[in-house]
Amino acid sequence: MTTADDYLAEGSLVLGGGAALLLQLAHPAVARAVARHSGFARDPMRRLRHTLGYVYAIGLGEPEVAAAAAGRVDRAHSGIPGARDPETQLWVAATLYALGVQVHASLFRPLPDAVADEVYAVSGRFGTSLQVPPELWPASRAAFDAYWDGVLPTLAVGDDARAVAAGILRPARGTVPWWVRAALPVGRLMTARLLPDPIRDAYGLPRHPGRERAALAVVRVLVRLTPRRIRRLPSRLLLPR
Repeated sequence: MTTADDYLAEGSLVLGGGAALLLQLAHPAVARAVARHSGFARDPMRRLRHTLGYVYAIGLGEPEVAAAAAGRVDRAHSGIPGARDPETQLWVAATLYALGVQVHASLFRPLPDAVADEVYAVSGRFGTSLQVPPELWPASRAAFDAYWDGVLPTLAVGDDARAVAAGILRPARGTVPWWVRAALPVGRLMTARLLPDPIRDAYGLPRHPGRERAALAVVRVLVRLTPRRIRRLPSRLLLPR
């Protein structure tokens, strides 16, 4: 049976990273901060390692490891307008949770209720370890759904978001390893499939239902054929010690 730790260590959840980033960028404050203060386009793999390291530290690390990881993120946000805003951080944490459970359901099955509740509680710490007050994280999964549905219509994909998204979906040559570049066509299809239709359309992502279903089927088979110890390797390598 899947436990919360199994879920949090599941490396295949990274497949939702592109969609999560595009949803984050649809929040104008996030897009503005990333476009003006992030070196994402120059070194996307560094950003990915740092994000995964933070997620693993908060979700799986001992308290002192989680506190150290939060401190590093907090220092990185210092001086960036809006980066420490609780509502903005809440949205970023929300995308990490929402896309993770969506990917898990697509590749495996929805989490059992008890595990889903535990995963939800842990996911709140992605924000509350920073500047999000605990009372701002929705009190239940049902409350989260209401929050999510309320935020989506307020998002606006602007020029900053589209510029950064272009670097995510089609990174410049030399910025990602060959094996990442080889997987990008499937990654773009997965990202488009995971996005809500209005956000997908705002980014101008084409609709290819047949290709998206085929990509998901291939990914599902590959993930299920990969031993769990290999799928958990990123969490073992990137969890700060």
